[in-house]
Amino acid sequence: MPPDPASPILLFDSGVGGLTVYDALRKLLPDAPVIYAADLAGLPYGSKTEAQIAARVAGLLGRMAERWQPRLACIACNTASTIALGMVREVLEIPIVGTVPAIKPAAALTRSGTIGLVGTEATIRQAYVDDLEARFAADKRLLRIAAPELVGAAEAKLRGRTVDPALIAAVKARLLAMPGAEGLDVLVLACTHFPLLGEELTAAFGPNVTQIDGATGIARRIAALTQGQGFARTGPDRFIVTGPLAGAAGLEAALAARGFASAEAF
Repeated sequence: MPPDPASPILLFDSGVGGLTVYDALRKLLPDAPVIYAADLAGLPYGSKTEAQIAARVAGLLGRMAERWQPRLACIACNTASTIALGMVREVLEIPIVGTVPAIKPAAALTRSGTIGLVGTEATIRQAYVDDLEARFAADKRLLRIAAPELVGAAEAKLRGRTVDPALIAAVKARLLAMPGAEGLDVLVLACTHFPLLGEELTAAFGPNVTQIDGATGIARRIAALTQGQGFARTGPDRFIVTGPLAGAAGLEAALAARGFASAEAF
């Protein structure tokens, strides 16, 4: 039986990074009802243990799926996906789309064979990333660094605050200080927050370093899994936050620009 046309797609992230996935999804599925859930009470995920992240994400998504009956859920967060995707798929009986670092397309793009990967502490240490590297970039040089400070910078930027160029410069310096970094020409943004800093990263790394993230690929996957289904948006999309509603303060302009209603507490 096909889903109710008003049944939403649930996008889940630790914060506002998944809005990069939302933006890509809107271009492909302009009529799909979407509920965006930001776990601001749990932010940041990158500094938590794998067990904490898995339990939190599976628990929240279970409760959210029960409440909103989505047709599909997307974990629009690299950290949560690389750790909790398997567990969530066991808990929920709807399609679950995860987010993985864009190592495969990066390997196809690089001319020099040297790729940088910037993510959270939790993401870059995952065996999942080791596996992607072995499968798609075994003949390349993949340099990984954790840059959790960029999560906070992206959250602040979307709230209208200026990003300190020194913060981006320090990330660049750490990456380029790694052995073999001289020819780096592709930068994998392995956190959905990081594309929000695209302009700042371009200013720091220059036009010869191509940035790549997974948002478009995720949107295509969601579109493929919902192909042929009817969509009926009955109002603006909903933006839900865990924790105090004050956590969404400053996001009003960014949410209004995307057609969201005012933030709601979960």
